[in-house]
Amino acid sequence: MYKVLNELLSDKKTDTIFKCFGIWHIIYMLITFGIIISVILLLKNKKYETKQKATNIVIGIGFGLYILDFFLMPFAYGEIDLEKLPFHICTSMCVLCFISNHNKFLSKFKVPLAVLGLVGNIIYVIYPAGIGWYQIHPLSYRVVQTLMFHGIMTLYGIMVLTFDKERLNIKKCYKELIIIILLTLWALLGNTLYNYNLGEYRHMFNWFFVIQDPFYILPSEIARIIMPFLMIITIFISVMIVYGVYYLIRIFHKKNA
Repeated sequence: MYKVLNELLSDKKTDTIFKCFGIWHIIYMLITFGIIISVILLLKNKKYETKQKATNIVIGIGFGLYILDFFLMPFAYGEIDLEKLPFHICTSMCVLCFISNHNKFLSKFKVPLAVLGLVGNIIYVIYPAGIGWYQIHPLSYRVVQTLMFHGIMTLYGIMVLTFDKERLNIKKCYKELIIIILLTLWALLGNTLYNYNLGEYRHMFNWFFVIQDPFYILPSEIARIIMPFLMIITIFISVMIVYGVYYLIRIFHKKNA
């Protein structure tokens, strides 16, 4: 069984490789955004309860893919990739978005969490540099799973913003800022624990890019000081862009109603 799954899921090294903004990446993006638009249009005139059920199903699928990945990693990579623990914005928001649909306290932050989930995941759909580094076939498990997961989480964020009764309110954007700060502290904790207490395991973690910039341009001594604040500012600016697009769409919709 292991041999069969390993052969099926392991990275395929061929002449055809996945490249950021290459033809296969463009195909994946077209499929992702095509599905998102189709789902929104399909549910647009449905009852609120139907929209909520569909939204819950989507985040359930996203969380299920995330958990299933940990079981399939040993077959695909020969080990469990600790990099996928929930310390990045995409993975941590997946967990929190799922829980917010079932926990009374976190349900108060459902929309801000969805906004951050949208920001963290759509960035990776558009620029999946992480999988591009492996130089593998576009249909390898690593590529398909990664883009499918981030695509579903992007869909969830857009569904919440489109269908949830709670509308975005610029006066409440402090909620996203608080979550970003907490996520930064959480990522700093994860990086500290795993980078300095792994014994012989010397993998360098850089969750949420709070100890080193993603392009390794800054000297490590400077990056450790600057990056936590830079990530807070960068993600919050991205959130403000989402707010801006959201308000523009609402204005356009009212004018054409």
